[in-house]
Amino acid sequence: MKNQPTPKKVTVSRTYYGEHTGVIFLQRLTNTAIASASLYPIGLIYGVDLENPYYLGLFMVTLMLALGMFEAVGIYQTKTRPSLQSLFHSFTLAWIVVVCELLFLGYALKLSEIYSRKVLLTWFIVTPILTVLAHETVRFLCYRIFNIKYKIRHAIIIGINELSRQLLETTKHNKRLGIEIDGFLDDRARDRTGDLIEGDFLGRLSELPVLTRQRKIDIVFIALPLTQQQRIVDLIDNLRDTTASIYYVPNVLLFDLNLIQARLDDIDGVPVVALCETPFCGMQGFIKRLSDIIIATFALLLLSPLMLLIAIGIKLSSPGPILFKQRRYGLDGQKIMVYKFRSMTVCEDGETVTQATRNDPRTTPLGHFLRHTSLDELPQFINVLQGSMSVIGPRPHAVTHNEQYRRIIKGYMIRHKVKPGITGLAQVRGFRGETKILEEMKARVESDIEYMRNWSLTLDFKIFIKTFFVLFFKNTKAY
Repeated sequence: MKNQPTPKKVTVSRTYYGEHTGVIFLQRLTNTAIASASLYPIGLIYGVDLENPYYLGLFMVTLMLALGMFEAVGIYQTKTRPSLQSLFHSFTLAWIVVVCELLFLGYALKLSEIYSRKVLLTWFIVTPILTVLAHETVRFLCYRIFNIKYKIRHAIIIGINELSRQLLETTKHNKRLGIEIDGFLDDRARDRTGDLIEGDFLGRLSELPVLTRQRKIDIVFIALPLTQQQRIVDLIDNLRDTTASIYYVPNVLLFDLNLIQARLDDIDGVPVVALCETPFCGMQGFIKRLSDIIIATFALLLLSPLMLLIAIGIKLSSPGPILFKQRRYGLDGQKIMVYKFRSMTVCEDGETVTQATRNDPRTTPLGHFLRHTSLDELPQFINVLQGSMSVIGPRPHAVTHNEQYRRIIKGYMIRHKVKPGITGLAQVRGFRGETKILEEMKARVESDIEYMRNWSLTLDFKIFIKTFFVLFFKNTKAY
């Protein structure tokens, strides 16, 4: 038997599955707030005047440092529920780094003499304890008191082997992962697979696309050997018409992990490679959602007078509702209700939806102005606050159009691995409005996928700014 090479140490990017994203969000807010705000009651105990602006500055700096360090040590990114001891170690490690950074800043800026040493020393000591208590209290309140449920994602495993067995055992014994294995696919006869897998044997690999849609599968784990490269490629290609996340489960002893260009994750110690997954995992998802909430809140506050005038104008100018609500595909292909100001005399949302065209007789005079200026899209900031849309992302299409294009455009459904947006990379490139030929829709989809591959907060900012430029100077395709 040949000696297998020793696996190299790899930094693994962990993705949450079982923990509810709302709980994680609250934990982030609570932990950082406690770490910073605990300074004030300690100051009151020692009778120190904390109205000094230098203490406010210390509070703000600590808030930013703690947020980053708690994330950096992986407090929010473990798949299993850590023990209190492990949690305390993580918070303590992060807090020590924060304290060292604060001491360095105080020394560099010659501010160390301003602060009470008794207050700071007590603050430094008790904060890890307080943050652990806050972290666990939020989890307890959310899951026990408010009865928030863990998110369950249904999965299929391709291939029956030792990796499949290990992955099955992991998901069975760790319910907090939120992954439920529906069964396994393998082209070998059932009697050849033995008793290695106790789960359901669902069928052959050719049945994967149908089973994925019928069972509403969220995750497909491919556990085939690398020698079956063409089969793996074919499987991924066959899944392009679904919104399932695709993970390759590698045997890490067989190849050099430094050669992998995809994102490496793990499911409670079982290594998997994310081949088709949302870019908004972990801290990136938190940043994306936080920026959406901030922008949408300010937009609705600033634009509310204008939106009120538009609503009055619609009501006075033509019969019908003020808002037009239409079913569209959102994240992971789930149907969402998208809001727009009504700009037409009809509100189509059935099996047949006709795209708007230039000089469309269905468009009202006010509606023509709203569509040309894209002011009809303003109610979608409500969708953003609801969490069904993002400010920047692929534009959502009517359900009937999705069903049409997913059959003829390869990889069309991949764009649904992120939330749809009010504006996006395709729109600022001019791929908006009516799509007269198939190539125009293909170009739009290619831009959407490019956005997903290259996402950054900087890219979102550039698209946001370019949107205004397009609206005022190049908005010739909106009608």
